[in-house]
Amino acid sequence: MPCCDPLGLCQYQTNKLVRIQSVRLGSLKWSLNGAILLFICIMMLWNRKYQEFDLVVSSVTTKVKGVAQTRLPGVGQVVWDAVDYSGSPQDRNSFFVVTNVIMTKNQKQGKCAEVPSKGRLCRSDQDCEEGAWDQQSHGIQTGSCVKFDVMKKTCEVSAWCPIETQTSPPRPALLAAAENFTVLIKNNIRFPAFNFIRRNILPQMNDAYLRSCHRGNDSLCPIFRLGDLVREAGEKFSDMAVEGGVIGIQIKWDCNLDRLMQRCLPRYSFRRLDERESNKTLYPGLNFRFAKYNVVNGVEERTLYKAFGIRFDVMVFGQAGKFSFIQLIIYIGSTLSYYALTTVLLDWLLETSCYSADVGQNYSERKVESVRDAQQSILCVSYVDEAKLRLVKRSRKKSLQNIKPISVLPRKENSGHLRAALCLLQPDVGADAGPPQDQNLTPDPKRRQPGWCKCGCCTSSALPQEELCCRRSGGACIASSPPFRRLVLDRSLLQAVLLYQDPLAPPAGGAQPAALRHCAYRQFISWRFGLPPDDSHPVIPRCCVRRIREEYPSPDGRYSGFTPIRTVSVPTQNNGEL
Repeated sequence: MPCCDPLGLCQYQTNKLVRIQSVRLGSLKWSLNGAILLFICIMMLWNRKYQEFDLVVSSVTTKVKGVAQTRLPGVGQVVWDAVDYSGSPQDRNSFFVVTNVIMTKNQKQGKCAEVPSKGRLCRSDQDCEEGAWDQQSHGIQTGSCVKFDVMKKTCEVSAWCPIETQTSPPRPALLAAAENFTVLIKNNIRFPAFNFIRRNILPQMNDAYLRSCHRGNDSLCPIFRLGDLVREAGEKFSDMAVEGGVIGIQIKWDCNLDRLMQRCLPRYSFRRLDERESNKTLYPGLNFRFAKYNVVNGVEERTLYKAFGIRFDVMVFGQAGKFSFIQLIIYIGSTLSYYALTTVLLDWLLETSCYSADVGQNYSERKVESVRDAQQSILCVSYVDEAKLRLVKRSRKKSLQNIKPISVLPRKENSGHLRAALCLLQPDVGADAGPPQDQNLTPDPKRRQPGWCKCGCCTSSALPQEELCCRRSGGACIASSPPFRRLVLDRSLLQAVLLYQDPLAPPAGGAQPAALRHCAYRQFISWRFGLPPDDSHPVIPRCCVRRIREEYPSPDGRYSGFTPIRTVSVPTQNNGEL
C-alpha cells in the first residue's frame, strides 16, 4: 500500500471472474437472460413502472328519482316520492332510500305505561322510582305502577304517548317498489400533480343519452337502477329491503395520461358492506326514526316513523400515471439484480453433479480460494490403492488410519514431477550392468505389527497423527517397489535436487543425511500427492518414513517427528529434467 494512501482511498477492488468456453453453458446463460429481460419488460408495461403516479381527489353528488304507492296500516294508500323515501344523508358521499317503515300515529306529550320490553314489570308503586330513566326507556318514570294490558303492569312514564310498541318490521317490505328507483351519480375527479380534471359524465353524454342509457348496454352509464346495484352486489333486494343494509358503490379510476395511450374512464363495482346474516349481529340491518308534527285543537301531535332502508356509500379511489424518465431509470436499476439469478443457477449446476464433476471441480478451484481456520489442522492422506486424496481433521486420540475423511478430492497431478519421473525411469547408461542393490522392506513375522497397519511394514508410534499406513486395505508396501527406490531413495537424484535448489552449495557429494532425508520426504510427497490442496498438510505413511530413515539415518538416532507444514513440490525444468 502506498505511503501516500494510508486508508486505501486510492485503491479499487473488483471480483475475480472465470470464463468457461462451453456452448451449452453459453446458450443456457443467454436463454435465462432473455427470459429475465422478457419478464422485466412485461412487468414494466403491465404495471406501468415507467410512470409517475398521483392519487385521485374526488367529490360525489347523487340524485334519486322514483315514485311508489303503498298501503300503510291505519292510513290507507300513500304515495311516496323522493322527499318521503330519501332520508337525510348520513355522509357526504352516500344516500339513503327508505324501503320499510313502522308508523305510530297521534302521539302526544303525556303519561302512559312503559312497554314491557323496554322497562321492568312492577306490582306496586314502590317498584317504580320517580325520575328514573335508562337508555332503553321511552320516557321518565313518574313513580306509579299502572296496567299495560290485562296481564301486565309496568311503571308509568312521561313521554310521547302512545308509545311505539311494534318491534319487528313488516314482511314483505312496504316499499319493495323502491327496487325500480334510479340514481344519478355525478363524480368529479382531479389529479393535482398533473392538473388533470375529469368527470364520470363524459363530454359525449348529452341529455338524450342520459334519458335512454342503461347499464346492461353501456357500462359507463352514470344512471343506476337500485335493484341492479343490490343484485350486482350479490344480494336480493326484496330480502334486504325488510331490515335494510349498506351497499358500497366503488368507482375506480385507473388513468394513463401519456399522449399516445391516454385513457381515463371510470369502472364501477358493487358489494355489501354490513353483516349479511341477521342472526349474526345484535342490531341487524339499518334504520332510523323521524317524525312529522302537526297541531290538532291547539295540541301538538306527531306521527313517528321508524324507517328501515338501504344506504349506498359511494367510494372513489384510483390513480393516474404519466411517463417519467427518472422512474424508468429507477426501475431499470432495481431490476438489474434479477440477472444474478442466472449466475446463481449456473454456479449451482457447476458445483453439483448435474453438469460435470470434472468441470465443476476445476471451476471451484479457479474461482474460490479456500482459507481454513489457523487453529484447525487439516491433514492430507494418499493411499497407494486409492486414486483420490483424503482430507481429515487432526486428532489427538484416534489413529490417522481410522479417521473418517471430511472430504475426498481428486488427485491433481504435478506434471513437472511426472515428466522428470519418466526420464529417470529410463535405463541408466552409466550404471553397472547388474541390478541395483535394493533393501526392500518385507514384513517381519517376529515383530508385532500395529492394528492399523495394512502392509505389514509399519512401526508403532506414540503420536496418533503418525499412525498411517501406505494402504487402505491389505497388500504389498509401496516402500518395497522399484519406483520408490528410484524416485525417493536414489542418492544421486536427491543430490541433484539439492543442487538445483541451491546452486552455490558445497559439492553434492558432501550432503548431510538430514538434508537428503528431508529431500526424500519432499520427493515422496510430489510423487504420491501431486499438488496437495491448499491449506492442507500431507502426511507420509509410517512405513515410508521408516524406509527413508533407514536409508539416511540420523547420527544420534533422534528425529523431529511429524511437523504439519505446507510442502512445496519438487522443482523441475521446462523439459521435465531435474
